[in-house]
Amino acid sequence: MAMIHDLNRMKSQAKNLRAALERAGNPVSHSQALELVAQSHGARDWNTAHASAETAPLWQFGGAVKGRYLGQEFTGRVIAASERGPKHHALTIAFDRPVNVSQSALMEVPRKRINATINADGRSIGRTSDGQPHLVLEAA
Repeated sequence: MAMIHDLNRMKSQAKNLRAALERAGNPVSHSQALELVAQSHGARDWNTAHASAETAPLWQFGGAVKGRYLGQEFTGRVIAASERGPKHHALTIAFDRPVNVSQSALMEVPRKRINATINADGRSIGRTSDGQPHLVLEAA
């Protein structure tokens, strides 16, 4: 099922669908419109879609992401994703703006794209020498 992170977006789609159906002479209730929107996203019903949206991962293929990479804030887009077992995913993220990964004030090392394997909490399994995850995704 396609994951929708924003329940407000799904509700807005239902409102627009309801208005369009009413204009076409096929009025439906708001709850019927919610059910139709849920089914259009591959869910069995609204309750299933609602539960999936609440537990949706912090990322999806092609979706926008934000977080911290080597301690630097970033925004970007997931351009590749694959499963690495039942609890991990390998992601390739293209940053909207290059991230300077250098700890030195004397030079910059900009990264435009990274690969990382993350757990279900959106934290990379790779760690820095002080034990911090390389990548931490945050809710958008």
